Amino acid sequence: MAKRGFFAEMNYQAQQAEKRRRQQEAQAVRAYNAAVRDHERAVKAAERAHATAVRASEAERKAAEKEAARLHLEARTAEVEALNTELTSTYDDIDSLLAWTLDTDDYVDLHSLKVIAEHPPFDPGKLGTPVAPVPELVYPPQPTYVEPAAPKGLSGAFGGKKKHAEAVAAAQAEHQQAVAFWHEKNAKSHEHHVATLAKREQDEAARLAKVAEAEAAYRAECDQREADAAARNEELTKFINDLAFDVEYAIEDYVGIVLSNSVYPDAFPVEHDHSFDLATRELTLKVDIPEPAAVPSVKEYKYVKAKDEITETQLTAKAQKDRYAAAVQQVAVRTLHEVFEADRAGKIHSIALTVGTDTIAPATGQPEYVPLVMVAADREIFSSFDLANVVPKATLDHLGAAVSKSPFDLTPADTSRGVRQRGQ
Repeated sequence: MAKRGFFAEMNYQAQQAEKRRRQQEAQAVRAYNAAVRDHERAVKAAERAHATAVRASEAERKAAEKEAARLHLEARTAEVEALNTELTSTYDDIDSLLAWTLDTDDYVDLHSLKVIAEHPPFDPGKLGTPVAPVPELVYPPQPTYVEPAAPKGLSGAFGGKKKHAEAVAAAQAEHQQAVAFWHEKNAKSHEHHVATLAKREQDEAARLAKVAEAEAAYRAECDQREADAAARNEELTKFINDLAFDVEYAIEDYVGIVLSNSVYPDAFPVEHDHSFDLATRELTLKVDIPEPAAVPSVKEYKYVKAKDEITETQLTAKAQKDRYAAAVQQVAVRTLHEVFEADRAGKIHSIALTVGTDTIAPATGQPEYVPLVMVAADREIFSSFDLANVVPKATLDHLGAAVSKSPFDLTPADTSRGVRQRGQ
């Protein structure tokens, strides 16, 4: 039996996002989300009231405790409402398995699967920041020579001129020393500045080299993405051409893509397996559904105030059996519809369908597959049905299907008379 091919798997991943989108659009889901938000708000309010009660005076504490109890009740009630809303949404999904697909055209435009390589912008990270520039070298001002003042009046007559000459000589010597030190310091500063500039240029050159390496790696990644996209598109083009010329694998893979589009609710997951016989133009299709024990059975959630517990009541056995049987029948009719509708070119003339579930045989303890519906459907006959107005069980009977008398009890469909013969 065929598994999902490359394009079917790629399409399947895309459909998971579509599944989540459709579920979010459902009114029941929005109601559930609103109920959850109400519950969260109530819980936070109860926590705040409890904290207030702890801090308050005796009189205030009693009032706060009363308010906290009220808010706790409100929170638990909101929790129950959220659970029941989710439960309603789950059962609505299971009960409308066929209706969910009728508004969707199951045909797959294979050209829409062409890949366009998408490249993130080049981001060098820290390498994109240039090395900080070296501040401009600023020399300190040159020392200024200040000559000692000449003696005036009588001070010059009594040895002042000699002292002044000595002072001038000392000042000149000191100035010459200061100028020499200034030159020496400037020379060192200049030398250090030149070395710093050289180091900065070296670091910047190293940075630019690393940026160039990163850009080369980025371009290589872009080239690889482009090459991968081109290869996929080339493979897709071959696939489309092979499908047009009735190559068997292409028909099987196309069916795989169609079935990967068949989105089922999380509470009722479905898996498909199939093979196609080009000689007879018949698709053999096997659908695995959850066993009855995996399907929700809670009727309603209730809050018991005296015990501060949330309890659940179970659906009646009849309600569980009816829902499961209806789901099995809907899956069968839905699967036939999806394949025939998607096959606009009419490459598939008939479908041999089996819907069943895996379980553990109570007699042997070994895994076994239980067929619950087996039907052979002709394209021309099935395509004449108005599925918006049918009763799935009646449709299967009309097709001569072998249908389990009690799917919930895992009673196998009776195929002793044959399926195809009964449908003729």
